[in-house]
Amino acid sequence: MTQVLVPATSVPPWMRGLIANLDGVTRSVEDRGGMTERLMRAMMRSPRPAAVLVLFSGDWNGDATHHGGVPADAEVLLTQRAATLRNHSGQVAFPGGARDPEDDFPVGTAMREAVEETGLDPAGVSELAILDMFPVPPSGFEVSPVLAYWPQPSEVGVVDVGETARVTRVSVRDLVNPHNRFQVQRTIGGGRVYQGPAFAVDDMLVWGFTGGMLAAIIEAAGWEIPWDKSDSRDLAGELEKVGQE
Repeated sequence: MTQVLVPATSVPPWMRGLIANLDGVTRSVEDRGGMTERLMRAMMRSPRPAAVLVLFSGDWNGDATHHGGVPADAEVLLTQRAATLRNHSGQVAFPGGARDPEDDFPVGTAMREAVEETGLDPAGVSELAILDMFPVPPSGFEVSPVLAYWPQPSEVGVVDVGETARVTRVSVRDLVNPHNRFQVQRTIGGGRVYQGPAFAVDDMLVWGFTGGMLAAIIEAAGWEIPWDKSDSRDLAGELEKVGQE
């Protein structure tokens, strides 16, 4: 279940629409990739719990009257997984990972993994809300996203090159820019076709669970600028353009 962790006054004004519409994120994600949530869960025999940190930064009182309603300096923290990893190699992702037994799940898991992957200072992060858990069949995880805000971002970077190839803060205005948005698709077997939202930003292709989650957040928050949802491109071709696996 979704859960708001702080009062509205502790949320930046430009993020309050998102925190007030957490169920809207769930509704938007439920049919991602052309597969229902029920079908995706049926593909997973023993899903493992995991959490990711969806960490936004940006001026608390920044001008949000243009570009979808986000300040000019609004950013979200993303990582690119190492090409040598077995699951989701080379993909762009939120920092996060599997639950450890001693974790205060999901917030503790998301924060621990983010620190391990990016070196961020957790003292500067304010956790705002917990979203529903979502199945990710390729990795066998059920993922709980934790929404958070960073008033003053600390220095971040790759901590372990065996796990992470890149750590970056991506402009939210670039994400909502219609010129950077399209759909990607590929055949996944049994005649089924995966199709989902994607973003071409910062010399990266953001797709899959991360792309779907960002698209859902942007829509639920009211940040979306109309874009061409009929623009569907071959996933392999788009990955090749940016040199991703």
